[in-house]
Amino acid sequence: MANKKIIIYQVFPRWFGNKVEQQVFAGTAAQNGVGKFNDFTDRALQEIANLGITHVWYTGIVRHATPEPYPEIVKGRAGSPYAVIDYYDVAHDLAEDPNRRIEEFEGLVERTHRADLKVIIDFVPNHVARNYQSLRKPAGVCDLGEDDDPAQSFSPTNDFYYLQGGLVLPQNIQPYGLPFDPAEICYVERPAKATGNDCFSTHPSVDDWYETVKLNYAGEGLWHKMLGILLFWASKKIDGFRCDMAEMAPLEFWNWVIPKVKAQYPELIFIAETYNPQTYNDYITVGQFDYLYDKVGLYDTLREVICSGRSTFDITRCWQVVENVCAHMLRFLENHDEQRIASRFFAGDPWKALPAMLVSAAMHQGPLMIYAGQETGEPAEGAAGFSGDDGRTSIFDYINVPTLQQYLKKRGIIRDNKNTESCTPAYSLEITEAYRQLLTFVRYSPTLANGEFYDLMWANVGRSGMERCYAFLRHTSEEQLLFVARFGMEQADNFTINLHIPQHALATMGLTNNCRYKLTPLFHADKDVIMDIDGELIINFTKFTYEIYCFSKK
Repeated sequence: MANKKIIIYQVFPRWFGNKVEQQVFAGTAAQNGVGKFNDFTDRALQEIANLGITHVWYTGIVRHATPEPYPEIVKGRAGSPYAVIDYYDVAHDLAEDPNRRIEEFEGLVERTHRADLKVIIDFVPNHVARNYQSLRKPAGVCDLGEDDDPAQSFSPTNDFYYLQGGLVLPQNIQPYGLPFDPAEICYVERPAKATGNDCFSTHPSVDDWYETVKLNYAGEGLWHKMLGILLFWASKKIDGFRCDMAEMAPLEFWNWVIPKVKAQYPELIFIAETYNPQTYNDYITVGQFDYLYDKVGLYDTLREVICSGRSTFDITRCWQVVENVCAHMLRFLENHDEQRIASRFFAGDPWKALPAMLVSAAMHQGPLMIYAGQETGEPAEGAAGFSGDDGRTSIFDYINVPTLQQYLKKRGIIRDNKNTESCTPAYSLEITEAYRQLLTFVRYSPTLANGEFYDLMWANVGRSGMERCYAFLRHTSEEQLLFVARFGMEQADNFTINLHIPQHALATMGLTNNCRYKLTPLFHADKDVIMDIDGELIINFTKFTYEIYCFSKK
């Protein structure tokens, strides 16, 4: 049994320690600043741990392509972290001393562990940068494509797919988010390689992953190379891999490679970025993954509940679809692919996410993830460069995250004597504390780590207000908890529901039927709730959006 629930903090080192407030559109690292491995000091990591975090997913660690010498095959000034150019290296600009960048990364891992946190990094199995070449691979390792025969469009012994004719890049590319003269294209690729998103054309479009090339898993050669890469990083004492677009690599590969890695590093966890609920069970039972993204399902539904008034009764359907693997589903409301909750493209208000955070955090035993800046209500306003103004914190540009930067400065974690007065909008200390309160409870609750789940919505169909609330139970033999989330901040502050807890639920939790129970609020409400012998109770929401109640006999 798990001692605590896994809570992951996704963060880009590139912007976490960035001290520069004034940002230039499509600016360089010198202009806009760039965070370093060493910015994750003992103090900074303790601040993360104090939020209730158990694992840190350091995103953008592995060395990826940068604009020199070919900006036309790189997105943004900083480049995409998912266009890896050397699987055996780390990004140069994250190190104080680039010549000691691996040692500085190892120091980051050591400090993270010292803070009682575990380390997750990305593994990108499906594609690499167009100009991939490993300069740091260990002696005796054969590089990707090194032994390929490009004359063969497809061969099980090739690492890449080759196309007749040369690569023709899109004419309307904007590498920095700025106009680019097609006459300046210098990159030559002949024969062209298939593009990373399964585009088997010599003419990828601007909407394709034109900066990447697809890997070929038809032969075992690539399988062994990927195993070597995973073992290399595992030897650096990391604790897990988030596997990018895992469904684009064969299921049989995962079935082969994950047990081999775990034979040497049994505590490592593997998280799959997945989007096809029909195959989730296969990726757990056959693919041997520990956890899967719950994006197509719970995330999508919660977003519509928050933004469009979708009925909360639809949340029940989310877990029913994945009932066999609920304990393996990684829940989240933000990550680098999704829009910020506080952006005008999503809810426009970080507080509107709190009931959804309760649902994401407390349903079932699976892990939870938050994205750095989520806890400070980051709205991701404006365009940074290539990314544009889309409600996301750019993964392609040198940027800061204003509300997070301001919070870290106020806490004394970022020190910069040049900026004595903030020029960014004030962050909300209250939203940070709300996250800390919820996440620390979730982290240390044995009931949430190990307890069973019971959905109460079926017993409350047709009751007034329940289409904007979601209620469920979590229980062990030692503790029984009721969770009630209220969606819709547009409603009046005072909001009352009559909730029914059926006799079947009480029996399932091992409680006596036909008995009155006192339910003590753990967070916001100021008084106990009494459940009568018929299982009826009245919950009056004032300004809070969720509550957790603990059962005891009246």
